[in-house]
Amino acid sequence: MKLLKKLIAALALVPVLALASEGGFPLERAPDRTKDLVSLQNGAKLFVNYCLNCHSAAAMRYNRLRDIGLTEDQIKNNLLFTGDKVGDLMKVSLTAKDAKEWFGAAPPDLSVIARAKASEAGSGADYLYTYMRTFYKDDSRPTGWNNMVFPNVGMPHALWELQGVRSAKFVEQKDPHEEGKTVHAFAGFEQVKPGKMSTLEYDNAMADLVGYLEWMAEPVQNTRKQLGVWVLLFMGLLVVLAWRLNASYWKDVK
Repeated sequence: MKLLKKLIAALALVPVLALASEGGFPLERAPDRTKDLVSLQNGAKLFVNYCLNCHSAAAMRYNRLRDIGLTEDQIKNNLLFTGDKVGDLMKVSLTAKDAKEWFGAAPPDLSVIARAKASEAGSGADYLYTYMRTFYKDDSRPTGWNNMVFPNVGMPHALWELQGVRSAKFVEQKDPHEEGKTVHAFAGFEQVKPGKMSTLEYDNAMADLVGYLEWMAEPVQNTRKQLGVWVLLFMGLLVVLAWRLNASYWKDVK
Protein backbone atom coordinates (compact mmCIF):
# COMPACT_ATOMS: atom_id res chain seq x y z
CA MET A 1 0.00 0.00 0.00
CA LYS A 2 2.85 2.39 0.84
CA LEU A 3 4.47 1.66 -2.52
CA LEU A 4 1.19 2.41 -4.29
CA LYS A 5 0.87 5.75 -2.47
CA LYS A 6 4.44 6.70 -3.45
CA LEU A 7 3.74 5.81 -7.08
CA ILE A 8 0.55 7.93 -7.13
CA ALA A 9 2.43 10.87 -5.58
CA ALA A 10 5.21 10.56 -8.16
CA LEU A 11 2.71 10.52 -11.03
CA ALA A 12 0.98 13.59 -9.60
CA LEU A 13 4.26 15.49 -9.77
CA VAL A 14 4.82 14.79 -13.49
CA PRO A 15 2.81 17.79 -14.80
CA VAL A 16 4.53 20.07 -12.27
CA LEU A 17 7.98 18.90 -13.29
CA ALA A 18 7.08 19.28 -16.96
CA LEU A 19 5.91 22.83 -16.36
CA ALA A 20 9.06 23.63 -14.40
CA SER A 21 11.20 22.36 -17.26
CA GLU A 22 9.64 24.99 -19.49
CA GLY A 23 10.65 27.82 -17.18
CA GLY A 24 7.66 27.48 -14.83
CA PHE A 25 5.41 29.76 -16.93
CA PRO A 26 1.88 28.42 -17.52
CA LEU A 27 0.93 27.87 -21.15
CA GLU A 28 -2.21 29.44 -22.60
CA ARG A 29 -4.44 27.38 -24.84
CA ALA A 30 -3.97 28.31 -28.50
CA PRO A 31 -7.09 28.84 -30.64
CA ASP A 32 -7.59 26.08 -33.21
CA ARG A 33 -7.20 27.67 -36.64
CA THR A 34 -6.16 24.58 -38.64
CA LYS A 35 -9.50 24.46 -40.51
CA ASP A 36 -9.75 28.21 -41.22
CA LEU A 37 -8.23 28.80 -44.67
CA VAL A 38 -8.18 32.60 -44.33
CA SER A 39 -6.38 32.28 -41.00
CA LEU A 40 -3.91 29.76 -42.42
CA GLN A 41 -3.17 32.04 -45.37
CA ASN A 42 -2.43 34.94 -43.04
CA GLY A 43 -0.29 32.64 -40.90
CA ALA A 44 1.68 31.57 -43.99
CA LYS A 45 2.25 35.23 -44.85
CA LEU A 46 3.52 35.99 -41.34
CA PHE A 47 5.73 32.90 -41.40
CA VAL A 48 7.38 33.81 -44.70
CA ASN A 49 7.84 37.47 -43.77
CA TYR A 50 9.07 37.11 -40.19
CA CYS A 51 10.25 33.53 -39.57
CA LEU A 52 11.67 32.30 -42.86
CA ASN A 53 14.51 34.83 -42.76
CA CYS A 54 16.37 32.73 -40.16
CA HIS A 55 14.34 29.55 -39.66
CA SER A 56 13.91 27.06 -42.47
CA ALA A 57 11.04 24.63 -43.04
CA ALA A 58 12.99 22.16 -45.13
CA ALA A 59 10.24 19.51 -45.08
CA MET A 60 7.69 21.85 -46.69
CA ARG A 61 7.44 23.01 -50.31
CA TYR A 62 5.88 26.30 -51.33
CA ASN A 63 3.45 24.58 -53.70
CA ARG A 64 1.93 22.70 -50.75
CA LEU A 65 0.32 26.03 -49.83
CA ARG A 66 -2.22 25.28 -52.54
CA ASP A 67 -3.83 23.03 -49.92
CA ILE A 68 -4.84 26.12 -47.94
CA GLY A 69 -6.45 27.81 -50.94
CA LEU A 70 -3.55 29.73 -52.52
CA THR A 71 -2.91 29.62 -56.25
CA GLU A 72 0.57 29.32 -57.76
CA ASP A 73 0.37 32.96 -58.90
CA GLN A 74 -0.52 34.10 -55.39
CA ILE A 75 2.40 32.11 -53.99
CA LYS A 76 4.81 33.57 -56.57
CA ASN A 77 3.64 37.15 -56.18
CA ASN A 78 3.28 37.26 -52.40
CA LEU A 79 5.45 34.61 -50.78
CA LEU A 80 8.52 34.20 -53.01
CA PHE A 81 11.14 36.95 -52.71
CA THR A 82 14.52 35.39 -53.52
CA GLY A 83 14.02 33.80 -56.92
CA ASP A 84 12.85 30.48 -55.48
CA LYS A 85 10.47 28.37 -57.51
CA VAL A 86 7.03 27.29 -56.38
CA GLY A 87 8.18 23.68 -56.14
CA ASP A 88 11.23 24.49 -53.98
CA LEU A 89 11.62 23.64 -50.32
CA MET A 90 11.31 26.42 -47.74
CA LYS A 91 15.01 26.89 -47.04
CA VAL A 92 17.00 29.94 -45.95
CA SER A 93 20.33 31.35 -47.10
CA LEU A 94 21.55 31.77 -43.50
CA THR A 95 24.38 29.33 -42.86
CA ALA A 96 24.72 27.37 -39.62
CA LYS A 97 28.15 28.98 -39.08
CA ASP A 98 26.81 32.53 -39.33
CA ALA A 99 23.79 31.66 -37.18
CA LYS A 100 25.97 30.26 -34.43
CA GLU A 101 28.21 33.34 -34.53
CA TRP A 102 25.31 35.81 -34.43
CA PHE A 103 22.83 34.02 -32.15
CA GLY A 104 24.98 31.49 -30.29
CA ALA A 105 23.17 28.56 -31.94
CA ALA A 106 21.67 27.70 -35.31
CA PRO A 107 17.91 28.49 -35.43
CA PRO A 108 15.95 25.21 -35.51
CA ASP A 109 14.01 24.06 -38.54
CA LEU A 110 10.30 24.76 -38.01
CA SER A 111 8.77 22.08 -40.21
CA VAL A 112 7.43 20.05 -37.28
CA ILE A 113 8.06 22.47 -34.39
CA ALA A 114 4.37 22.45 -33.43
CA ARG A 115 4.60 18.72 -32.74
CA ALA A 116 8.08 18.76 -31.24
CA LYS A 117 7.11 21.23 -28.50
CA ALA A 118 4.17 19.21 -27.17
CA SER A 119 4.52 18.12 -23.53
CA GLU A 120 2.49 17.38 -20.42
CA ALA A 121 2.30 21.14 -19.88
CA GLY A 122 0.32 21.63 -23.11
CA SER A 123 0.27 21.05 -26.83
CA GLY A 124 2.96 22.33 -29.16
CA ALA A 125 0.52 24.98 -30.35
CA ASP A 126 -0.03 26.12 -26.74
CA TYR A 127 3.73 26.41 -26.26
CA LEU A 128 4.27 28.44 -29.44
CA TYR A 129 1.24 30.67 -28.84
CA THR A 130 2.42 31.56 -25.33
CA TYR A 131 6.06 31.85 -26.41
CA MET A 132 5.35 34.35 -29.20
CA ARG A 133 3.34 36.55 -26.84
CA THR A 134 5.72 36.67 -23.86
CA PHE A 135 8.82 38.42 -25.19
CA TYR A 136 10.02 41.39 -23.16
CA LYS A 137 12.88 43.89 -23.26
CA ASP A 138 15.93 42.77 -21.26
CA ASP A 139 19.10 44.79 -21.70
CA SER A 140 21.14 42.15 -19.87
CA ARG A 141 20.69 39.73 -22.77
CA PRO A 142 22.94 39.86 -25.89
CA THR A 143 19.92 40.36 -28.18
CA GLY A 144 18.20 42.78 -25.80
CA TRP A 145 15.22 40.42 -25.45
CA ASN A 146 14.07 37.69 -23.10
CA ASN A 147 11.08 35.39 -22.90
CA MET A 148 8.91 34.08 -20.07
CA VAL A 149 8.37 30.63 -21.60
CA PHE A 150 12.01 30.21 -22.69
CA PRO A 151 14.17 32.13 -20.17
CA ASN A 152 17.47 33.49 -21.57
CA VAL A 153 16.38 32.66 -25.10
CA GLY A 154 18.92 33.38 -27.82
CA MET A 155 16.29 34.45 -30.36
CA PRO A 156 15.50 38.17 -30.67
CA HIS A 157 11.87 39.28 -30.85
CA ALA A 158 11.38 39.23 -34.63
CA LEU A 159 7.85 40.64 -34.42
CA TRP A 160 8.52 43.46 -31.98
CA GLU A 161 7.40 46.07 -34.50
CA LEU A 162 3.93 44.49 -34.48
CA GLN A 163 3.66 43.94 -30.72
CA GLY A 164 5.73 46.90 -29.59
CA VAL A 165 8.30 46.97 -26.79
CA ARG A 166 7.28 45.63 -23.38
CA SER A 167 9.08 45.23 -20.08
CA ALA A 168 8.35 42.55 -17.50
CA LYS A 169 7.45 43.45 -13.92
CA PHE A 170 8.64 41.24 -11.06
CA VAL A 171 7.87 41.39 -7.35
CA GLU A 172 9.61 39.87 -4.34
CA GLN A 173 7.70 36.98 -2.76
CA LYS A 174 8.45 34.41 -0.11
CA ASP A 175 9.73 31.13 -1.48
CA PRO A 176 7.07 28.52 -0.63
CA HIS A 177 9.71 25.77 -0.72
CA GLU A 178 12.38 27.34 1.50
CA GLU A 179 11.67 29.40 4.60
CA GLY A 180 13.38 32.79 4.81
CA LYS A 181 14.13 32.92 1.09
CA THR A 182 12.51 35.23 -1.46
CA VAL A 183 12.00 34.80 -5.18
CA HIS A 184 11.20 37.10 -8.09
CA ALA A 185 7.61 36.45 -9.16
CA PHE A 186 6.24 37.62 -12.49
CA ALA A 187 3.66 40.41 -12.05
CA GLY A 188 2.76 41.27 -15.64
CA PHE A 189 4.01 43.24 -18.63
CA GLU A 190 4.26 46.98 -19.08
CA GLN A 191 3.99 48.53 -22.55
CA VAL A 192 7.04 50.73 -23.16
CA LYS A 193 6.49 51.47 -26.83
CA PRO A 194 3.32 50.71 -28.81
CA GLY A 195 3.47 48.49 -31.85
CA LYS A 196 1.67 48.55 -35.16
CA MET A 197 -0.99 46.26 -33.70
CA SER A 198 -3.14 46.42 -30.61
CA THR A 199 -2.85 43.61 -28.06
CA LEU A 200 -5.96 41.92 -29.45
CA GLU A 201 -4.74 42.23 -33.05
CA TYR A 202 -1.33 40.83 -32.16
CA ASP A 203 -2.82 37.89 -30.24
CA ASN A 204 -5.04 37.15 -33.23
CA ALA A 205 -2.06 37.33 -35.60
CA MET A 206 -0.10 34.92 -33.39
CA ALA A 207 -3.06 32.54 -33.38
CA ASP A 208 -2.94 32.60 -37.20
CA LEU A 209 0.83 32.03 -37.23
CA VAL A 210 0.64 29.17 -34.75
CA GLY A 211 -2.29 27.67 -36.66
CA TYR A 212 -0.16 27.66 -39.79
CA LEU A 213 2.79 26.07 -37.95
CA GLU A 214 0.42 23.43 -36.59
CA TRP A 215 -0.95 22.76 -40.07
CA MET A 216 2.56 22.68 -41.60
CA ALA A 217 3.66 20.03 -39.10
CA GLU A 218 1.02 17.70 -40.59
CA PRO A 219 -0.83 19.09 -43.63
CA VAL A 220 -3.10 16.04 -43.87
CA GLN A 221 -4.14 16.06 -40.21
CA ASN A 222 -7.73 17.14 -40.90
CA THR A 223 -8.13 14.44 -43.56
CA ARG A 224 -6.59 11.90 -41.19
CA LYS A 225 -9.06 12.81 -38.45
CA GLN A 226 -12.02 12.59 -40.83
CA LEU A 227 -10.88 9.20 -42.08
CA GLY A 228 -10.38 8.08 -38.49
CA VAL A 229 -14.03 8.80 -37.70
CA TRP A 230 -15.21 6.78 -40.71
CA VAL A 231 -12.86 3.91 -39.83
CA LEU A 232 -14.18 3.80 -36.27
CA LEU A 233 -17.78 3.83 -37.53
CA PHE A 234 -16.98 1.02 -39.96
CA MET A 235 -15.26 -1.01 -37.24
CA GLY A 236 -18.24 -0.45 -34.96
CA LEU A 237 -20.56 -1.77 -37.69
CA LEU A 238 -18.35 -4.85 -38.12
CA VAL A 239 -18.45 -5.48 -34.37
CA VAL A 240 -22.27 -5.38 -34.40
CA LEU A 241 -22.45 -7.74 -37.42
CA ALA A 242 -19.93 -10.15 -35.86
CA TRP A 243 -21.84 -10.12 -32.58
CA ARG A 244 -25.17 -10.91 -34.25
CA LEU A 245 -23.55 -13.53 -36.52
CA ASN A 246 -21.99 -15.20 -33.47
CA ALA A 247 -25.35 -15.22 -31.67
CA SER A 248 -27.08 -16.72 -34.72
CA TYR A 249 -24.40 -19.42 -35.13
CA TRP A 250 -24.46 -20.58 -31.48
CA LYS A 251 -28.27 -20.44 -31.19
CA ASP A 252 -28.77 -23.90 -32.70
CA VAL A 253 -25.68 -25.36 -31.00
CA LYS A 254 -26.99 -24.52 -27.57
